[in-house]
Amino acid sequence: MHKAPPKPLRLLIVCPSWVGDVVMATPTLRLVRDSLPGCFIGGLVRPGLDEILAGSPFFDEMHIARSSGVMGPKFIAAKLRPRRYDTVLLLTNSFSTALIARIAGIPRRIGYDRDARGLLLTDRLKAPTTGSGAYAVTPAVEYYLRLACERLLGIPIPKWDSGKHPLELAITADEQSAADQIVRTAGLEPGIAYGILNPGGNNIAKRWSADRFAALAAHLVRGHGLHVLLNGSPGEADLLEQIRAGAPEEVRSRVISLAQHGITLGSLKGIVRQARLMVTNDTGPRHIAAALGVPLVSLFGPTDHRWTTIPTRTDAPEIILLADPTLPADQIANDHPDRCRIDRIEIADVHAAADRILAGWNGPVCARDDWRNSADRPIWSEPTSAP
Repeated sequence: MHKAPPKPLRLLIVCPSWVGDVVMATPTLRLVRDSLPGCFIGGLVRPGLDEILAGSPFFDEMHIARSSGVMGPKFIAAKLRPRRYDTVLLLTNSFSTALIARIAGIPRRIGYDRDARGLLLTDRLKAPTTGSGAYAVTPAVEYYLRLACERLLGIPIPKWDSGKHPLELAITADEQSAADQIVRTAGLEPGIAYGILNPGGNNIAKRWSADRFAALAAHLVRGHGLHVLLNGSPGEADLLEQIRAGAPEEVRSRVISLAQHGITLGSLKGIVRQARLMVTNDTGPRHIAAALGVPLVSLFGPTDHRWTTIPTRTDAPEIILLADPTLPADQIANDHPDRCRIDRIEIADVHAAADRILAGWNGPVCARDDWRNSADRPIWSEPTSAP
């Protein structure tokens, strides 16, 4: 009989390093919190990501630190050591976070055995691979759940869905107040309907073009009477201004760059929650919107959408548009950068998807295979039941 793993008394969870990945880890954070009553649970997060998780009940304490430089792991470990954690769950794949846990003297170290860190772990799990030895396409939500279930909790791996394992985020009163102030500063009256466009991304190849986002902004203003908020990081301010300036002059006053109004990750949650929809590249705010029940149109180019499959709600569906919907299911978009160029997604398809969302569409939908031989048609994702 398989021996159940010991229950930790003091657990540290090292969170992923990107906004979207942290949100996709929330079903695992919820499962661990609910499965270990009485356990003291700490979270180690990068600066800024604490705002994403602010107000959520997952942790008794959050440690906010960034490992940089040769001495970075040692400095972070010194901060963790006084907490006397007996177990660490590494939701990261990096060598450095495993090294931090080892230097901090945490006896039980759970993580995926990859990136040359196996010797630093006491409880190792092999990442799913294909027959050729490459990493298999596994949704991040499932990836994190699998590690927690098999090595920390000793329970069967659940087949996740929005009812049992939704993405979830909280918004503090201060974050909502900051969000409301930004909206007012941007010139929007309370209750004004708006959509959000998220044209950035950490990889330029994942970005639909600025001129197409400008045309989409005009469509949302003219066709649906919305104001359009352009969201991006401070480093994407020029991109947002390019889109705003590219919109026709008669609608430009209703196209607003949030980068000009001091947006933060915390205030972004409050702004996203009140949006009618978000149209986004494959980037972190997509996951924030899904967690807060905001309908989505998500654009995928040369990054395979199956890595970031997320549970959504019937009342807040997601429409996924692929650059090449005819790509065989046994191939990965990442391996076909030209065939899956994001500019292959047509403006008309994005307009049609946004129109369906704003008309109150919630299905029925067509599965991916149904459209495989129709390259001129969009791909509609399957919404799941609401929790």
